Amino acid sequence: MADPRVKKLADLLTNYCVIVQPGDKVFIRGMTTAMPLVQETYREVLRAGGLATVWLQDAAFEEILLKEGNEAQLQFIPEPLALSMEVYDCRISIQGADNTRALSGVDPARQQIARAAARDLFQTFMQRSAAGLLRWTSTLFPTQAHAQDADMSLTEFEDFVYRACYVDKEDPVAEWRQLSAMQQKLVNWLQGKRDVRVQGPHVDLSLSIAGRTFINSDGRKNMPSGEIFTGPVEESVNGWVRFTYPAIYDGREVEGVELRFVDGKVVNASARKNEVYLINVLDTDAGARYLGEFAVGTNYGIDRFTRSILFDEKIGGTIHMAVGGGYPETGSKNESAVHWDMICDMRDGGQIWVDDELFYENGQFKVG
Repeated sequence: MADPRVKKLADLLTNYCVIVQPGDKVFIRGMTTAMPLVQETYREVLRAGGLATVWLQDAAFEEILLKEGNEAQLQFIPEPLALSMEVYDCRISIQGADNTRALSGVDPARQQIARAAARDLFQTFMQRSAAGLLRWTSTLFPTQAHAQDADMSLTEFEDFVYRACYVDKEDPVAEWRQLSAMQQKLVNWLQGKRDVRVQGPHVDLSLSIAGRTFINSDGRKNMPSGEIFTGPVEESVNGWVRFTYPAIYDGREVEGVELRFVDGKVVNASARKNEVYLINVLDTDAGARYLGEFAVGTNYGIDRFTRSILFDEKIGGTIHMAVGGGYPETGSKNESAVHWDMICDMRDGGQIWVDDELFYENGQFKVG
């Protein structure tokens, strides 16, 4: 018997996250390992009147391309993929790996070529999203590989995923609206503020949010969600941060990442594991060494590290920062082919001060 939570998640993606309307062109990009959710989402999009296109992916093809393709092939952007960013109304991405380390043996320089080639398309995506011309969401279908990464059985991980998305509840939309209302109070309080200081055992950082906007991420663009985020003033970031959990990007796990910023730029980067890869990504382009995002996780139902950034960056009691491209709707001007989120736990003495007022301490908000 099919898991009824899969159908509820498909309904949530279609009718809450991107709100498919009759006649909308909807691009569903899904992994073959996530077929149950891809199929149910396709069904829901059709029921909503959407004009659906399904783009199925398998990690084996990406591995073959990155290992055997020539430079022109690495730089090639398939036209259907470009159109999904340029002309479609909605984009639903459904991840789910059967091997989360499939790309570990790929030469990072070859990944850098492919990443740099996609920069303009990524900017189109960001700009259309900010303008409200492209409604998008991303989620993860629970697989054995992700369950192993999270140190859970598949059944336990399924329960974790569906609980984090609130599809174990009778009315998931009501749950997301409740979280949204809580986060909106925080966003309203932050409006017009200027200076942020982040301090704790793992961080001593100052940055400016003057003229920038915090976004209430309430499950529309990520499912699950639960964060407030902005793009800091690019040249304002100074200090250092040591990220608590491994930073994972393009199938590589980098442990013990520490970054030091001077006038916004990462001037020193180190890691206990895969440091060469870290430096390689930071050297992708000029924007990769600047912060495109500063965020606070608010989903206290996500209470453990899973090695999946979709969940981990939302952990209640943590902050995360992304080197690379920022979201234009926040006011960020940073452009890059990179957007790499890294997480710092604040529950053991961390504080956030905003315009000299205590905003956050030990993983809990003090205002709002």
